[in-house]
Amino acid sequence: MALLCLLSILLLFHGGAAISAGTKDGMQRWGYVETRPKANLFWWWFKSPNRVSSAEATKPWPTILWLQGGPGGSGSGRGNFLEIGPWDLNMTPRMFTWLRVADIVFADSPVGVGFSYADDTSALVKTDSQAATDLVVVIKVLLRKLPTLRSSPLYLVGESYGGKIAAIAGVSLSKAIRKGTIVNLTLGGVVIGDGWISPEDYALSYAQLLHDVSRLNDNAVADVNKMAVMVTEQVAAGKFAAAKKTWTDQLDLIDSKSDSVNMNNFLLDTGMNPGLANSPSRTSNQLMMYHNVQQFPSASINIEDVMNTVIKPWLKIIPKNIVWQEATLQVYEELANDFMKPAINEVDELLASGINVTVYNGQLDVICPTVGVEAWVNKLKWDGLNTFLSLPRQPLHYCDSAIYCSKPIRAYVRSYKNLAFYWILQAGHMVPVDQPYPGFRMIASATQSPGDTS
Repeated sequence: MALLCLLSILLLFHGGAAISAGTKDGMQRWGYVETRPKANLFWWWFKSPNRVSSAEATKPWPTILWLQGGPGGSGSGRGNFLEIGPWDLNMTPRMFTWLRVADIVFADSPVGVGFSYADDTSALVKTDSQAATDLVVVIKVLLRKLPTLRSSPLYLVGESYGGKIAAIAGVSLSKAIRKGTIVNLTLGGVVIGDGWISPEDYALSYAQLLHDVSRLNDNAVADVNKMAVMVTEQVAAGKFAAAKKTWTDQLDLIDSKSDSVNMNNFLLDTGMNPGLANSPSRTSNQLMMYHNVQQFPSASINIEDVMNTVIKPWLKIIPKNIVWQEATLQVYEELANDFMKPAINEVDELLASGINVTVYNGQLDVICPTVGVEAWVNKLKWDGLNTFLSLPRQPLHYCDSAIYCSKPIRAYVRSYKNLAFYWILQAGHMVPVDQPYPGFRMIASATQSPGDTS
């Protein structure tokens, strides 16, 4: 019903290598940017109804650029309707939408994901740096399309593989701002959620973690660890495609030895996940592509049906031949040579440049496990690391009422200078789905939002 009401206020705007549309009330805009010849990236912006003007607040209102994982997941669909956007798939308002504390841009990145498309496969992204460069091009266009962005600090927020791209794009964007090739923009920070930053550290973590939670026996631990050692050797030798193959074989081994533990959440089985339940014979590549499919409240509704039969016609600018897919395997496969490359150096560069970096991770995640994230954080060369590691974690009850205060600790945080780390309890790979309120409070803090979190 909400979408049908908005149909009557649609406007179209065209200009140069970009096409965009929006609503008369100015609360939404969306469009395409031709980032390279034959490469067309889709974006969708939401203005917060709770936006506080600069005259009313002591802090500027932030803008979030959300990047989905995979690579191959769609921010305009998954991030928007399943995680942090204003509505769920039933078009029911989301109580803890991140729109309450920030404006949000959902980007279907890399090109080929969601409503983004390439005119031919040669224009699909082949490297992480190319994906980051495309995003910088989009941001330049958004500065023209969205006047509010010029006075709003931009936060690159990435989940899973999107966290890796956020770190790389953050470095590129920071350099462009310093060089003056991008003006009238403040990079507020980079937020990495259950991010794919150091694949080898994750591969090394799987066996012991799953043994500790009773999903692998001793013999299986030894076998899984052997494959992890192979991954580290291949990464060290620069054989990243081979490392990806070994890693997917490791996932297959874990699946068979653990009776199909859910790599999103070790308390669950793969069969308990609606995204996988009807497809027990998926290959390891498909398992990776769908590893961030969670048990959503709206799982009975097919997101592909909603995006193609409701959202696509409403947006009006999507080419007829473009079909929105929950996950685009070809995009994942095109990045085979970069998939296992770490992005620790990029995080280090952000910290050294004074850019705020926030890391958050779900306690129950396996694919990007907290112990693996802690391992790569410990490898940082940032001059504040030793002090950061020496500080105690602070428990977070998120008390804004007697109800919340009556509950146990919901998260921990440690912060020093421009690095913050949040441990989100009772959450798997997708924190906004499993723990919406702690996730909401975390992002409000990470973006220094003046918005009301009560």
